[in-house]
Amino acid sequence: MPYQKIRGNTPEEYRQIFIDTYCNPSKPIYTFDKILVKFYPDMFDHTFYESDNWKKKDKSLFSYNRAEKILWIKDALEDSTAILKVRYNSKTKTNDHSRRVAIVKNDFIVIIWMKNNKEAKFITAFQAYDSIDKIIQGPDWKGLK
Repeated sequence: MPYQKIRGNTPEEYRQIFIDTYCNPSKPIYTFDKILVKFYPDMFDHTFYESDNWKKKDKSLFSYNRAEKILWIKDALEDSTAILKVRYNSKTKTNDHSRRVAIVKNDFIVIIWMKNNKEAKFITAFQAYDSIDKIIQGPDWKGLK
């Protein structure tokens, strides 16, 4: 069943689910439009930990809210109805056309970095509660420039 939540696991169990589901080269993950998305174990912390202090960006707190949606990442990448946008880079104040954002379920986003038109690297996934309107107003994804 797509978009199923997983509850009641420890951070270590969620880490193993991430590795087993996403980092297994014998089970490649493709987007609905046939882009191979590569996942690496070190992206777990970036995706499933949040900062206790947003100014420090320390990623010190495990987010059970994010972790419950761990399987949504694959579902979102494979969802042909996802809204695709270009990621805005707040540091450079420009749109980053190498990063594609897939939006599903109103505000769940998955960001991938496009290596080329056939291969990408997973960057992160989260619910964009406060920033979804800004993301949706950004440019539509039309491929690498």
